[in-house]
Parts: sequence; structure tokens; C-alpha cells
Amino acid sequence: MRAVCLIQRIALLCVLAFSLTAPVRSAEPPTVAAASDLKFAIDEVAARFERETGQRMRLVFGSSGNFFSQIRQGAPFHLFMSADEDFVFRLADQGLTQDRGRLYAYGRIGLIVPRGSSLKADGELRDLAQALRDGRLKKFAIANPEHAPYGARAKEALQHAGVWADIEPRLVLGENISQAAQFATSGATQGGIIALSLAKSPQVSALGEFALIPENWHRRLAQRMVLLRGAPPAARAFYDYLATPAAQDIMRRHGFAMPGE
Repeated sequence: MRAVCLIQRIALLCVLAFSLTAPVRSAEPPTVAAASDLKFAIDEVAARFERETGQRMRLVFGSSGNFFSQIRQGAPFHLFMSADEDFVFRLADQGLTQDRGRLYAYGRIGLIVPRGSSLKADGELRDLAQALRDGRLKKFAIANPEHAPYGARAKEALQHAGVWADIEPRLVLGENISQAAQFATSGATQGGIIALSLAKSPQVSALGEFALIPENWHRRLAQRMVLLRGAPPAARAFYDYLATPAAQDIMRRHGFAMPGE
């Protein structure tokens, strides 16, 4: 009889322990895997979302290609905000998303040169080509085009300008566009190609001069987001919030064009 009572007490303790810990687990914020070009914009959007709803989001920034690989391997993300919609479509084709997502913005790239650089902030890259010829250019930063969409578009722009073959040996590759911006403005290179959304931030704009590269020099940066399988309601709420006028106004201020614009 005592043994039966002991078992019952243990079972009751287990139930109580679960009831105490379950709310803590359910209150954990959803995780957003966001392309690095979104750093300043999405930080601001998420802060406003939290003020209005009380719901916090966990933001993780990196290259879209790396996130794509991590999601395929089971990384516990709930919302994926890619800088290239192709990664979203590929995940959807593999059944890892709730649907095919939604276009949330278009991005732009440009040339940034740090203070004191021998390069000029020339969006058509004429001075960059001249610097390759006269030996002024030693190092130049872009994001890794193998997995970072902004790096891939930078490569296309450099190819359009006819300087890719000459500049490739001088490239310093960032793991993502944020790291490329650090390389381009730190003095470790004479400049680089980065996202407009980063160049507009006070943290980056104070470090150098920026000029947009013509948009028709590369494929358009169509940025798409998608909810992943098993995403909680709070992730859906943030996904929907990103389509509101308040969120889109923040995105525009950070240099993004909205769908349909």
C-alpha cells in the first residue's frame, strides 16, 4: 500500500513540475532567421512590434544561403527572411515551409569607400576600373557570392563593369553582407560593395561615402519571407505585421522598396 502511495506522489510531482515549466517553454520568443542586410531595419520593426503587442522576437542575422542549409538540416527557426526568394522557393519545394511565402522588399547595392581611401565613391565603377589599372586598388570587399545574395549581385555588377577577372584576386570575402561592410569600412580594404540598407545606417554612413550601382547591372534583389513548418502563432503575427504600413514605412526609411513599387 505504501508503495502505491509513493508511486502516486511521484506521479503528482511530475505533473506539477510539467505544469510549472510548460508556460516558460511556450513563452519563449519565436526565432527569426533574417538576412544580414536587414539588421537595422528589422531591429527597429521588431522593437515596434514588441511595444505594440508585448511579444518579443528572437532575431538571428546571417547569410541567406547559410540559413537555407541550416533549415534543411533541421535548425529551429520559425520565420525565414531571405535576401533571395529562390532560397524560399527551394525550401517550399522540399516541404519545409507552410507555403511559398511572401515578397517583403527589394534591395539595392552600391559602392562604399572608407574615409581616406584612394578610391572614389563612383556607382558606375569607372574609378574602380582605373584603380585596378594604376595599382591603387589592393583589397576590395564583397560578401561571399557562393551563399550570400548581395555578394552574388556584387559579382554580377563587377562582371557588368568588365572588372571581375582583374579584381577577383584582390577580393576579401565577407561571410555575409554585414561582415563585408565591416571589411569595406575598416580600412582593411580600399572599399567594397554593400547593401544600401546598411549604408544608410548612422553606424556605417559615418565611416565612408556610398554610391548606388545601377539596378540594371544585376538581377533584382527580390527578398521573400516564409513561415516554416511548426511556426507558433506569434511568428505568424510578426509575419503579418511586416505587411502593415507602419512596418513598411520603416523598411522604406532603411532603403528598401516595397512590393509593387
